[in-house]
Amino acid sequence: MATVADASSFSSFLKCITKHLNLKYSVDFDSQVLKGKVALTIEALEDKFSTLILDTKDLKIFKVTANGQEAKFTVGASHSFKGAPLEITLPFDLSRGQHVIVEVTFETSPKASALQWLTPEQTAGKKHPYLFSQCQAIHCRSMVPCQDTPSVKHTYYAQVSVPRDLVALMSAVPDGQEVDPQDSSRTIYRFRQTVPMPSYLIAVVVGALESRQIGPRSSVWSEKEMVDLAAFEFTETESMLKTAENLAGPYVWGQYNILVLPPSFPYGGMENPCLTFATPTLLAGDKSLSNVIAHEISHSWTGNLVTNRTWEHFWLNEGHTVYLERMIARHLHNEQFRQFMAMGGWNDLKEAVNTFGAKSPFTNLVINMEDVDPDDAFSSVPYEKGFALLYHLEELMGGPEVFMGFVKSYIQLFAYSSVITEDWKNYLYVYFKDKVDVLNKVDWNSWFHTPGMPPVKPEYDSTLADACIALCQRWTKVKEEDLASFGPEDIQGFSSHQIIEFLSLLLQEEPIPLSHVKRMQEVYNLNSKNNCEIRVRWLRVCLRAKWEEAVPLGLKMATEQGRQKFTRPLYRELYGFEKFRAEVVETFLKHRPCMHQVTAALVAKDLKLEQAQTPSQ
Repeated sequence: MATVADASSFSSFLKCITKHLNLKYSVDFDSQVLKGKVALTIEALEDKFSTLILDTKDLKIFKVTANGQEAKFTVGASHSFKGAPLEITLPFDLSRGQHVIVEVTFETSPKASALQWLTPEQTAGKKHPYLFSQCQAIHCRSMVPCQDTPSVKHTYYAQVSVPRDLVALMSAVPDGQEVDPQDSSRTIYRFRQTVPMPSYLIAVVVGALESRQIGPRSSVWSEKEMVDLAAFEFTETESMLKTAENLAGPYVWGQYNILVLPPSFPYGGMENPCLTFATPTLLAGDKSLSNVIAHEISHSWTGNLVTNRTWEHFWLNEGHTVYLERMIARHLHNEQFRQFMAMGGWNDLKEAVNTFGAKSPFTNLVINMEDVDPDDAFSSVPYEKGFALLYHLEELMGGPEVFMGFVKSYIQLFAYSSVITEDWKNYLYVYFKDKVDVLNKVDWNSWFHTPGMPPVKPEYDSTLADACIALCQRWTKVKEEDLASFGPEDIQGFSSHQIIEFLSLLLQEEPIPLSHVKRMQEVYNLNSKNNCEIRVRWLRVCLRAKWEEAVPLGLKMATEQGRQKFTRPLYRELYGFEKFRAEVVETFLKHRPCMHQVTAALVAKDLKLEQAQTPSQ
């Protein structure tokens, strides 16, 4: 595998690599900082090795030692999103293959981009503060000096000191707890991660947490107010894990636990090893949302075990994970259901391309990340354009069983390593060596390096979508005098997924008149739906029709939870309703302190309050 630079990292990982982190944190809720000490086991990749660079962002560095001897260090100029390089000069030279333990004493900033500190009022229990991290893509450097690149994988051991009323969890297997010998009002929790992983998968959470066992290797964690509901929602976890193992090979991470976070968590889920982070928007009493957990489970193989080497190749993580997630759905439901989910994904891709603009470089599958903040480039493109490519290849190579054989083989071959698109493509040609002539007809340049929609539109089985398409067309073509022809029976046999698809299709059309939207509410009572995927699409349909009654409902949903997938489109639609623009901006500014920093920064760009490089999904 070729050596590749990482435009998103200052670290000198071409000269040395981290093999292990030993991390100590003391969590200070009053100052909203982590007081830390990290010992990095570094291996030299060249002779006469004496200086290394680590990534940092807004960290105070107090002291650096190398094998116990004091080492000189300098912190370079700060970059807007990459942070600052920490250059360390060792008091001795190393030869290629030798190891050194570099220990850094540091403290995070209250504005660390990886960390969100919640006051007791922002939690479900209202009594205790709460802390959680979100390191993907390049935020780990704001909570520990490290080689913050997915090119480098390492194991880690950690101990976290927290107030004794609280519980600490990490993306690792718990390794016991004890009273803090320095302060008897605190508890130290220990963790061990024996599988090498990239820095963006380091995660920590501290709060008044409880757990319930939901399977032989799984528990769900949450505040006590939500934990029983969460346990009920995620009862299918073990069957999904077993299905994934049958498809992709053994699950190597030991435990698979789920943490349901407070509402400000910016994503649907985050695949932190041993501890998937999940949004509380999944707790809608609707099993249709379990595909989020299937997605995060799939990351245990595609992303966590085989990792994109740089963020240019993010589609390798996400495209394969969506492919595997839909293969799990195929086994738990049927092939028609997988096809239906793929059609919905294609519609999501169309919306992302429209939002960015069809010529935006952010709609390429392989993105040039030079001077690009990965947060700005984040969208459904790597997920759905990546899936579309894999599905297209599946059709060319002989169907789902044949192509899943390749995916499994690719995972086993590249397990524990990081890869780029070229590695993946080269292995595709090796695995299907008898079908090279077919592979040579694929327009690889258009798939990888051309913006906009893919060069090929897959032909999906539309059986489950036909009723959604027909109903959408009825609503877009109906005249006002014929609105009485609609009734509750129109969606009586629809699953939640089909209602979501119907509303997604409506959002691709010109906005329907206000009279139509009011009639839709009358007959389908969509305002009563708690499923967040339905609710966000319905509110967007209402806002586009300029229904003033939807504005407070839209603002409520945009501020009650912080999942980017819902919050950003809602704020964009609300901003487009010019009469209420000032109120929308005022609401955002009022709630901004309670939002996750990454989400707040992106919404600020959506609302034209800060300069954006380009519109983001």
